[in-house]
Amino acid sequence: MSRAPIPLTDLATDEEGAIIELGGGRDFVSRLATLGFTPGAPLRMLQNFGSGPLIVRVRDTRIALGRGEANKVVVRRMRRSHHA
Repeated sequence: MSRAPIPLTDLATDEEGAIIELGGGRDFVSRLATLGFTPGAPLRMLQNFGSGPLIVRVRDTRIALGRGEANKVVVRRMRRSHHA
């Protein structure tokens, strides 16, 4: 499985990743950092249907993001979790 940086929208439901960087303007980056989206933070994709908003868990918080926002979050894909 590739560990190349990808946009958050490329993670499938139940996949895990680690945040590498946030694109976008200062206000966007600041808002996401406040929600826990910081470099190195692990996350898990909870819902990604391929269109519409997606839901991720970052630092034990569920957060819904629009696809445009999620495309600005660069992650590194991690192994699929085998625990519930």
